[in-house]
Amino acid sequence: MWIWQQPDWPGRQKQVSQVFRYDHAVLTPKLRELHFLQGVLLGKMGVQDNQQAALDTMLANILTSSAIEGERLNHSLVRSSLARKLGIDEPQSVATTAQSDGLAAMVTDAISNWQQPLTLERLLQWHTWLFPTDSSLMQRVQGGQFRGNEPMQVVSDRIDRPKVHFEAPPREVLENELSCFIDWFNRSRDDANLDPLLRAGIAHFWFITLHPLEDGNGRLARLLTDLALAQAEHQSIRFYAMSVAILERRSSYYDILEQSQKGDTDITAWLVWFLDTLAASLKQVLADIDKTLQKTRFWQRVDQTQLNKEQVKVLNRLLDGDFSEGISNSQYGKVAKVSPATASRHLAQLVESGCLMKTAAGGRSTRYVILQ
Repeated sequence: MWIWQQPDWPGRQKQVSQVFRYDHAVLTPKLRELHFLQGVLLGKMGVQDNQQAALDTMLANILTSSAIEGERLNHSLVRSSLARKLGIDEPQSVATTAQSDGLAAMVTDAISNWQQPLTLERLLQWHTWLFPTDSSLMQRVQGGQFRGNEPMQVVSDRIDRPKVHFEAPPREVLENELSCFIDWFNRSRDDANLDPLLRAGIAHFWFITLHPLEDGNGRLARLLTDLALAQAEHQSIRFYAMSVAILERRSSYYDILEQSQKGDTDITAWLVWFLDTLAASLKQVLADIDKTLQKTRFWQRVDQTQLNKEQVKVLNRLLDGDFSEGISNSQYGKVAKVSPATASRHLAQLVESGCLMKTAAGGRSTRYVILQ
């Protein structure tokens, strides 16, 4: 019995108030941590280039959301389309395509227009942008259209013995189901009793379970998540890309979706996974910011004009965390492309100038680490 066949499935209710069930006692500590992390991140990003941060985050979300589905996009094309859409001058802008421009239009509409209500027309427009018409190709997916009447199943294994991981609601109920979802999405935004982060997790799960389109359901579910998170923070500037964390956990992502779609309408397990993944995304961004600040502080105290280009290159690699246990003489030589004798001299100069320090190990085990 699939979750949408349960008698208390929200699409079966005439009045949808509380959708799905979940254990507040389990989720509350996770929500408390997430709101703290959001506050820390917003505080640390106050001095950053917000426009550039928006571009980088949108780009990461587009690339990784497609990668989750096994599609590799051209980084330069998508970045150029996004920069033009956001009005940002890029030093190396390249010619764009209908696909890259469509992806940029889809994401910027969802995030920049976060205050606008969700409508069926808007959802189908996103799908049209995701699958733009190309007259030169025979297209399997027609953008902006519901899936056909055939059963929508997620299957794997042999063709003659397929394993059905999930079957979506039948085509004839989609309009009613989507109308119910869209109505809830718009009303729940002002629901003081529903934490906005839980709302984002519910929206993701609900839409991907409906699976209303031939293809692109996962990407639109993740786009709806970004829209819900933008609404939660009341701003269009996105500082973290949740799809990056989902891609890193792709196997467990599909596992928890399958597990939850086969169960009853208690989706606590899914929401735990969602909140944990969101927390991982925030923590990674905070770690990256700390690394950048550490690098900035280091170069504020070090006179870079007193170093040669090889030394600067190696120091930046160390500051970027490429050598977590420190760099050896031979590693320095390979990175800087210098002889062992020159590497030893360069390292000695960096120690003397207060840039590096030796670790306790001696001989061939000697490593050099950044002196903070």
